[in-house]
Amino acid sequence: MKYIIILGDGMSDEPLAKYGNKTPLQMAIKPHIDWLAKHGQSGMLKTVPESMHPGSEIANMAVLGYDVEQVFEGRGVIEAASMGVTLEPGDLGMRCNLLTIENEKLKNHSGGHISSEEAGELIRYLDEKLGSDTIKFYPGVSYRHLLVIKGGIKYFDCTPPHDVPGTPFRDVLPKTRTEEAKATCNLITDLIMKSQELLAAHPINLKRKEEGKEPANSIWPWSPGYKPAMPTLKEMFGIEKSAVISAVDLIQGIGVFAGMDVIKVDGATGLYDTNYEGKAKAAIEALKDHDFVYLHIEASDEAGHEGDVELKTSTIEYLDRRVVKYILEETSKMEEDIALAILPDHPTPCALKTHTREPVPFSIYKPGNEADGVQVYDEFDPRKGVLGLLKGDEFIREFLGKR
Repeated sequence: MKYIIILGDGMSDEPLAKYGNKTPLQMAIKPHIDWLAKHGQSGMLKTVPESMHPGSEIANMAVLGYDVEQVFEGRGVIEAASMGVTLEPGDLGMRCNLLTIENEKLKNHSGGHISSEEAGELIRYLDEKLGSDTIKFYPGVSYRHLLVIKGGIKYFDCTPPHDVPGTPFRDVLPKTRTEEAKATCNLITDLIMKSQELLAAHPINLKRKEEGKEPANSIWPWSPGYKPAMPTLKEMFGIEKSAVISAVDLIQGIGVFAGMDVIKVDGATGLYDTNYEGKAKAAIEALKDHDFVYLHIEASDEAGHEGDVELKTSTIEYLDRRVVKYILEETSKMEEDIALAILPDHPTPCALKTHTREPVPFSIYKPGNEADGVQVYDEFDPRKGVLGLLKGDEFIREFLGKR
């Protein structure tokens, strides 16, 4: 048997009074996702330990069976792996957002969803002006970039910018936890303030403002860490050959450390306009010579961060008819049985515009297995599923038949 996980990032939500106390998953027309629930076995999965922040890095690693409290080192160092950046001992890596500050407040975490081309020019400009032998900026995708500080000390607290839209930025600047980290913490704050001076007058941002777009007028480094020691999926579960398909550096980086082949798809943006069909076709193609495929779709999470209920509902419908439908059709033609699972990594409720650590619903379909009576895929019906509430590596072991 071969295996494919279809992960709709941030897809689960909370009931919305304005919409009859329904969630986007309940409102979405998604017959193919519901088919997986109706013909499979379902449950709930706790992806985020109480001791950790409910970030996508934590939740996706947990879905793949990692003991995140033991192996997680930081978001930036994972993304560094996907970018081909090798961290040496003592190198501190951090995710570095480009974002929008307006009236001294964090207006958004994404610089108005700035394009990769525009963002790359801004990051290279900052590296020219602020970089040194010990400070290096690396351009990534859209608003997601990398900052590396040689000899940096990680023991300071950073606020993920997607958690605090509308907050005065000075209230959530980095705060040191130890005297040893004070210099690094102060350096990060200094880089934030200097970036605002440099980016405000940059031609790209002046043009964006003229066009009515939000300027990417500040950096925001966060999630500091060193190179992690993560076992591969082969070492943990005996998976010989695996692949990851995602538009997001973070997920690709997890794949690198997990020993997975990273498959990139033209037109994959991480937003609602991503190349759904291209990613679905890439997943089917990968199944021909891989035992396990992890297909990650970011769009619903971004819609949740924007608080856009209609868009989030649409992204779920896109996932259903442009990805799941095709994968169901194509896997049914294959000679070898294919197991499929559908789930989010964490909720991103539109009302909160940020992640929560609530358990997420999942459905697992394996040809020949008896269905458990769950009829639809949403945040509630899978709670009645035969697989109950899982945590740790219980989900991936159940999916792979290794419990």
